[in-house]
Amino acid sequence: MNIVIFACFLVSFVVTLVSTPYWIKIAHKIGIVAVDMHKVDKKKKVAELGGIVVVFGFIMGVLLYIALDTFYIESTNLANLERDVQILACLTTILIISIIGLVDDILGWKIGLRQYQKPILVLLATIPMVVVNAGHSITTIPFVGSIDIGILYALLVVPLAITGAANGFNMIAGYNGLEAGMGMIMLTFLSYMAWLNNYGWVAVLGLCMVASLFAFYIFNKYPSKIFPGDTVTYTVGALIAIMAIMGNIEKIALIIFIPYFIELILKLRGKLQKESFATVKKDGSLEVKGIYGLEHLVTHIRTKLGRKTYEKDVVFSLYLIQGFFIVIACLAVL
Repeated sequence: MNIVIFACFLVSFVVTLVSTPYWIKIAHKIGIVAVDMHKVDKKKKVAELGGIVVVFGFIMGVLLYIALDTFYIESTNLANLERDVQILACLTTILIISIIGLVDDILGWKIGLRQYQKPILVLLATIPMVVVNAGHSITTIPFVGSIDIGILYALLVVPLAITGAANGFNMIAGYNGLEAGMGMIMLTFLSYMAWLNNYGWVAVLGLCMVASLFAFYIFNKYPSKIFPGDTVTYTVGALIAIMAIMGNIEKIALIIFIPYFIELILKLRGKLQKESFATVKKDGSLEVKGIYGLEHLVTHIRTKLGRKTYEKDVVFSLYLIQGFFIVIACLAVL
């Protein structure tokens, strides 16, 4: 089984690693580029729609796992066939959400999908998960205990969780390597917890995305040669919720998602209209005039401490914040 997981991880990594440079060249050739907002030189353009290669690498790894599961591991095992149906349902939902993110990227963040359209479309994309009755209907409510909510879990909890996570993960973004790095950190931890919870196939889904994001990060880290776009943020957010649902680790996922809840609260201060970008000084350091996101909060705190803040500092600080809540999640399950 470990060899199978490694093979899937390797395929996702290699496919993305090889595809990304080609896509960067194509993007520049056909004009799918954007300005890097946190650089002094605004003339330099960076390739966009990087999510295409990330999702492609992820799909190849997952399909390899299904193939090995079907033809090599236990092709006649009914339980394995049912599991493959669930994997395909997860993959279908993720692909539909990826398309939604891609459409939003193509239309552009200024004239893209309206705020109310995004959750509606993502909600529709969860139908494959609903029809296979995904997840575990027994849930724990504080001060009440464990109860079985039955079909309401698939009809209500599953679509709302995936929709919320897909749109929520999209909020902390806009800095070189931020989205890919946060995704790798969260998905690696969730994969480990799913594995401990005896849901190895759920761990495979997470690790295939981690591998693809890792390869992409090589080109996306500071200074970025390519941006991920909503195609990545929607997809990774949805996968986080899917792993929580299928791996029965909802509590853990909620804890590590706390930074995004904080981000939402800060964004509400700006009525969800303020971007998380900062103003770039001549020396490349950043400054903010308001706090409408964790990115702004980090920059503001460092400024108050008399320290100059650069883009890499913001990204690394957010990695540490995410790591802190992973430690909290570990303590919560002890």
